[in-house]
Amino acid sequence: MNIVYKLAIRNLKQNKRRTLVTILGVIISVAMVTAVATLVFSFSDLMIRQTIADSGEWHVQYHDVTKEQLAAIQADEATKTVAISRDLGYTLLEGGQNPNKPYLFIKEYDAQGFTQFQVELSKGRLPHTDKEVVISEPVATNAKVKYEIGDRLTLQIGERFEQGGDHPLDQTEPLRRENGTLTERLQHIKTKDYTVVGYIKRPEWETAGAPGYTIISYVDENMIGATDRVNAAVVLQKIKPSLFAHAENVAKRNDIESVQYNNDLLHYYGLSKNEESYSMMYSLSAILMAVIMIGSVSLIYNAFAISDSERSRHLGMLASVGATKRQKRNSVLFEGVIIGLISIPIGILCGLAGIGITFWFMNPMIEGALWSSEKLTVIVTPLSLLIACIVSMLTIFISTYLPAIKASKVSAMDAIRQTSDVKLTAKAVKTSRFIRKLFGIEAEIGLKNLKRNKRRYHAIVFSLVISIVLFLTVSFFTAGMKQSLELSQEGVNYDMEVSYSNGKRIDDRLLQSIVSLDGVLEYNLIQEFYKRAWVDEAYIAEELQEMAKKDKSLLQDGKYPYEIKIHALDDSSLQAYANAVGANFEQLRDPDHPAAIVMDTIHYRDMDRGKYVQTKAIYTNVGQNFELTNSYQETKVRRVTVAALTDQAPMGMSGAGVGGLNMIVSERIMDQLADDEELANVQTYLYLKSMEPMRTHQEIEEMFETNLNVYNVYQSRKSEEQQILLTSVFSYGFIVLISAISIANIFNTISTGLSLRKREIAMLKSVGMTPKGFAKMMNYESIFYGVKSLLLGLPVSFAVMILIYRSFANRFSYGFTVPWLSMLSVVVAVFVIVVSAIIFSSRKLKEDNIIDALKQENV
Repeated sequence: MNIVYKLAIRNLKQNKRRTLVTILGVIISVAMVTAVATLVFSFSDLMIRQTIADSGEWHVQYHDVTKEQLAAIQADEATKTVAISRDLGYTLLEGGQNPNKPYLFIKEYDAQGFTQFQVELSKGRLPHTDKEVVISEPVATNAKVKYEIGDRLTLQIGERFEQGGDHPLDQTEPLRRENGTLTERLQHIKTKDYTVVGYIKRPEWETAGAPGYTIISYVDENMIGATDRVNAAVVLQKIKPSLFAHAENVAKRNDIESVQYNNDLLHYYGLSKNEESYSMMYSLSAILMAVIMIGSVSLIYNAFAISDSERSRHLGMLASVGATKRQKRNSVLFEGVIIGLISIPIGILCGLAGIGITFWFMNPMIEGALWSSEKLTVIVTPLSLLIACIVSMLTIFISTYLPAIKASKVSAMDAIRQTSDVKLTAKAVKTSRFIRKLFGIEAEIGLKNLKRNKRRYHAIVFSLVISIVLFLTVSFFTAGMKQSLELSQEGVNYDMEVSYSNGKRIDDRLLQSIVSLDGVLEYNLIQEFYKRAWVDEAYIAEELQEMAKKDKSLLQDGKYPYEIKIHALDDSSLQAYANAVGANFEQLRDPDHPAAIVMDTIHYRDMDRGKYVQTKAIYTNVGQNFELTNSYQETKVRRVTVAALTDQAPMGMSGAGVGGLNMIVSERIMDQLADDEELANVQTYLYLKSMEPMRTHQEIEEMFETNLNVYNVYQSRKSEEQQILLTSVFSYGFIVLISAISIANIFNTISTGLSLRKREIAMLKSVGMTPKGFAKMMNYESIFYGVKSLLLGLPVSFAVMILIYRSFANRFSYGFTVPWLSMLSVVVAVFVIVVSAIIFSSRKLKEDNIIDALKQENV
């Protein structure tokens, strides 16, 4: 080791405080990068495992393929495994006690299919031939039909067709009924004999509202005849963006008509066939990674750059005894290498430990709130460690290289005298004469100090600006992610929907029977009917205005016909909803002056543009009146007043599309607005939230109420809430991490800067500055730091927010909202943090001996 490197190591040891602060800064930065990289991989792994548990493991599925086409799929170079499946059809379940589920649904898998589609055996064994079946447990528990292992079944299997229909109905299609009688029939019937060999848990892919209970038999390629068709679910060797084009080519080469992608699973691998989604995903990733990189570089750079004054004197002394520019530069770079070798391993371990502890706290919350069968686990991959190491090494190199180049160019005399650091010219330290008049001599001295030590001043301001930008952009990103998820999801906020298929109203007897069940947490009864209102062109939605410009026939006398959907709530539900949206409950119950809560904001998917859009349904104000008419008899006019405007829907209410409007009223007002014919055709829906949705569903079905349908959406709701919750946890966890690092960055910068000013402060005290005057000077300095950083940080943050908003706009359309609350929080936080950092750092300086501080060389 040459003398320059030995001196660099000695310099690090002599300046222990600076070295420890720098190492700490690098450790925090490396921990942040490691934590973010690990977080991304771990969340992706969780969602992949949960999606596989819910819908099976497959990437591409080819439908209705022949034996020859199946062989071509199996032989494809991209194929890893192929699971064969086939839907045989339905058979009537003899003795079934659930009138809403009268069938058995027969499905076939090969051995690979049992594995890929998560068939969970509870008793017996899985079938080995096409003469054997396993039966799902709800056949016994819900339909009350018990089969024993070894029982022989002869089933008449066919396809469901509604009257006059030529297209078979599948498991997603509800039963076709009229007056309590099935109007659908089984056709193309064939007879098959089976032996029961086991029981299975209800498959996740069988929805609770499906018309048939699942039983599964066996099929393999040797059983496929010349005219038979099967489905081939493929797991690919590698998940890459070209898989969509490759699958289409395979289908085209082999004349396969239907190809399906497991979009839910591929999404968590970072792939989407939708170009807008792909563009949004990668542009947001690039912006977020840039924010992380800038934060890391600023943290480490400040740790090196803030102490340039002390280091430049050391390098100047080296130059005075013959050190070359290259040797001085290498000395600083070598310091970076030493610090990196110490900090990077510790930072990686700290990042992994921090994520592990975070997951340990989060897992009970996820399992309890979302009934998730999977747990968050720390996924450490070579790629995540490589990302952490490369980003860390790159930031350390940038942070050391720039000061090294600058230090190598300073002459020995200038470095020792520090003429490049301290500006003493009159012009350099000139301040406005109003500063002393307004704030006193202490403020003027503080401002002159900032001007004299511009490098240190700029480093602190830069640190504050980066902190502001990091916090605001990540907050905005979080809000954008949540809003995008809410737009893309169905907005289901209940576990199940109960209604009569024949349009009959749910009476009080049935209502009380259902809502008194043990697991029911919350309910909402909604009665619905339709009206029409002619709305002036100036008040209709922007989309309708654009359409009307192209097609004048849409308007009649300058008005557009809105379809008004009236939703009537009972008094207890309406009162809770009115309080939530700020409406007057008593006004909503006044029959002499009918009033309604109007949902003036809607969101929908624009199929033409492939975007999720949030927009105004109508432009109106509280107090405005609507004249409602029947669609079939427009002479009967009912007037209703807008009591409140909102974008919040009561539980269970579905949003309107463009040209539609939702109004929420009391039952008393409904009786005023609807005529006899409308009241006779009112649709009633009961929406429930339950602690145990599957059990509650079963208990409702066991009431055996004719024509009563229970639509259980708890699984889809669970998926929505899981995505939003995990996104929130990730985003807010990242905000906390960024905030902690930003605060550490500011404390580090200010603390180190004040430590380097010990001699200067001691000099001021020696010429008569009192402790009170010193405190005032520090306070004014903090104000100057805060104002300057806000003047720079807020516009930069706003520009980054615009970039993030435009990235979301590739896939989602909603109005840009300035996060005023976050900005106000930042303004307050900047001054609190700066003042706290200065008070904390200056407290130690008060105890210093003036003579010792004047003689001090190192920090």
